Amino acid sequence: MFQGRNFLTLLDYTPDEIRALLKLAHQVKAEKKQGIFPKRMANKNVVLLFEKTSTRTRCAFETAAYDEGANVTFLSNSQMGKKESLEDTAKVLGRFYDGIEFRGFKQETVELLAKYSGVPVWNGLTDLYHPTQVLADWMTIEEHVKKPLNKVKFVYVGDARNNMGNSLMIGCAKMGMHFVGIAPKALFPSEELVERMRELCKETGGKIELSDSIDAVEGADVIYTDVWVSMGEEAQFEERIRLLEPYRVTMDMLKKTGNPDVIFEHCLPSFHDLETSVGKDIYDRFGLKEMEVSDEVFRSKHSVVFDEAENRMHTIKAVMVATMSDTLDK
Repeated sequence: MFQGRNFLTLLDYTPDEIRALLKLAHQVKAEKKQGIFPKRMANKNVVLLFEKTSTRTRCAFETAAYDEGANVTFLSNSQMGKKESLEDTAKVLGRFYDGIEFRGFKQETVELLAKYSGVPVWNGLTDLYHPTQVLADWMTIEEHVKKPLNKVKFVYVGDARNNMGNSLMIGCAKMGMHFVGIAPKALFPSEELVERMRELCKETGGKIELSDSIDAVEGADVIYTDVWVSMGEEAQFEERIRLLEPYRVTMDMLKKTGNPDVIFEHCLPSFHDLETSVGKDIYDRFGLKEMEVSDEVFRSKHSVVFDEAENRMHTIKAVMVATMSDTLDK
């Protein structure tokens, strides 16, 4: 089902295939907790190509690969696109490695790596999509919400047209979930993608809604947010703060859901206090002690952000094992 395939966007995977990856993620998590390490990627070599900084993505890929017996090269200073074309780099890496992870800017880059390398390529984040994150988000919902995914009302609050807004809407449509994007109208996702996902929902039973009103959180099972300014957009802080400050996730917002068991998710990192250099700079410039989420919510019983972060490792392991291991079904 998965052997040799790329993992570039959830658009390329069917609902049944996504369910299969989630099932495998739960399996490998249980194995790790029991100290079972089957080494399904023994003698495999993986390269991690990074244009953007990372904590969870790099650590998740490395630990997952090591758990399964693979060797890892972290590469952030290649000649790709500088002294060597992307096509040539992909062909070289495909001769050295059994799998390639890319985290960077253009979706086109990860697609060209997949086109020319001849080995599975995994998207660790681009400007358009972050599919491994969504798998971890769904796995975490399955662990904490007592409903099947297709009965979940999922509310994303903030910049709804960034890579997380796009990917979460796609994931909801694929799994038949009720997706609500709450954002200022200037930060709604593209009409083209929204209409495409609404067509998909006709097949899966999902629902896509967009609103600029916080009242749309009513009945939510999950509240999700992301940073107000993505990597590479830091010059837009002032404009984004003006647009998004009314959409900060607070305890009042959680209470508006009417659901005492609502969970809060965030892909991290989060600016919920002043314990970062960026947080301190924003406080000095704009007087904000918190940005996209209040510290109260972030540290509350509703918050599952660290379970979600851990699940990056398990879902990434599932993706690598499924697409690269030749022992999965043995």
